[in-house]
Amino acid sequence: MKMSSITTVVLGAFCFLTSLDWWSPAAIAAAESPLASLDLSRPGDLSMLSGEWRYHDVDLRATTFPAADAEGQPYGLPQPTWDIEPHAGSADYDDKDWLVLDPQTLSARRGHGRLSFNWYRLHLTIPKRVGTVETADTSVSLSIRLDDYAEIWVDGELARPFAAGGASVVAGWNALNQVLLSRRAHAGQQIQVAIFGMNGPISDTPSNYIFVREARVEFMPTLPSPAGVQPQEVNVQVLRADPGIDAIIPRNPKLFKVAEGFQFTEGPVWRRADQSLLFSDPNANRIYRYSDTDGLSVFKEHSGYDGADIAEYGQPGSNGLTFDPKGRLIINEHGRHRVTRMELDGRLTVLAAAYQGKRLNSPNDLVVKSDGAVYFTDPPFGLPKFFDDPRKELQWSGVYRAKDGRVTLLTKDFRGPNGIVFSPDEKYLYVDNWDPKYKVIKRYRVAPNGSIDRGSVFVDLTDRIPGDEALDGMKVDVAGNLYVSAPGGIWIFDASGKHLGTIGAPHPVHNFAWGGADGRTLYLAARSTLYRIPLNIEGVRR
Repeated sequence: MKMSSITTVVLGAFCFLTSLDWWSPAAIAAAESPLASLDLSRPGDLSMLSGEWRYHDVDLRATTFPAADAEGQPYGLPQPTWDIEPHAGSADYDDKDWLVLDPQTLSARRGHGRLSFNWYRLHLTIPKRVGTVETADTSVSLSIRLDDYAEIWVDGELARPFAAGGASVVAGWNALNQVLLSRRAHAGQQIQVAIFGMNGPISDTPSNYIFVREARVEFMPTLPSPAGVQPQEVNVQVLRADPGIDAIIPRNPKLFKVAEGFQFTEGPVWRRADQSLLFSDPNANRIYRYSDTDGLSVFKEHSGYDGADIAEYGQPGSNGLTFDPKGRLIINEHGRHRVTRMELDGRLTVLAAAYQGKRLNSPNDLVVKSDGAVYFTDPPFGLPKFFDDPRKELQWSGVYRAKDGRVTLLTKDFRGPNGIVFSPDEKYLYVDNWDPKYKVIKRYRVAPNGSIDRGSVFVDLTDRIPGDEALDGMKVDVAGNLYVSAPGGIWIFDASGKHLGTIGAPHPVHNFAWGGADGRTLYLAARSTLYRIPLNIEGVRR
């Protein structure tokens, strides 16, 4: 999927990111002297980052929440409790009306004293250099000491490694919190930092206020990137639009980060043979493998292209991945304009490369029917200039079926056909559209010979989701519910098209796959990050 890449970081408290190799970025940073350091209380240093501090007090408000049931889960009767306002940790939170702070006033006392909370938010842009230090490929961290406590959000993410402090969880009274802002920085990278401050001790409300004692951005030698991390809980938002969502998403859902530092994650698929996840990074031209046992590794280099003009491509690598009924990996190769099958001995067999003598655009997503037929979408998003690329030979963006050496055009309804999936009984084929002007999912009836009818609009989100983002990967569960990657997260619809709910992750989710031993874990390919969330229902894994 073509996307702009803007990183947003929200400040709270620093998250020690520990990889499966037990490397701690914070520990590595502490062992090295910074290549460069900027004091965020100095206007000159802050201006080098095009930075701006913004501030807002936090209020307590009365609310209710379900009491714990016999198993300790929130399924009991509503009971009175408290919440905060505003919740300003998300990456896209609108802080334009907040107070703009002079960085030299960070030490000014703020908040209301006693039981008191506040937010600081900071927008940064990585410069080309700091002094004589080139910032490209450096690792960037934030060190901040808040009086008295802090929690730090990074790119809308509040990580909660078990029994760990100092990351994006409270480190301690007046402790130095550190957070990794970027494993591999690049000039122009935008980072939105936000800090949640707390006056403490909370059990003995003090007669003082909240202020920033110190804040620095440090540029360090490059950390391993991408990297697996010790699975750690992060924040998740669930919109429960209909009671039917309770059969799918637990009342106390848990989202875990398992790997990070990718250019753009896509096309995940679960490999049952060794209980691992394969997924693409089309920007890096690579397929990765992840498992809890082995961590993260490279499964295939040059996954989609190795031509001499590869530098012209934004996404030359593979995109969609799936398995056929015999357990062979099927790969959509952007740069080579084809669909291939990896045989059990590693050889590649070309399943589709052209239609009526004209080369395919850039096969994007795919699904395999139980009879072995491969259905795939073919927008031009893998081409350097997309719709206007001179390499484009087909004048439309099609949905195709490949079987027994024959490629059949099924429909060219969409400008940007993207996600594709069958209903569990294979009576229907769903296809969605990456087009900001027409954000729809169509459902087609599948004939016994594998062809499809003219279809109809199943869901239209054009007016419900404003902006330039559109629809991406899709999956179904065994009950026939449809899951769609769209702005705001993973939208879930029942078989009639009713919106049941939405799972919101810290980073935009562009594709996902069912995995785990019981098929009830959803792995989320969310731009630079790989997450997983256990659900109540089993998915259809193909």
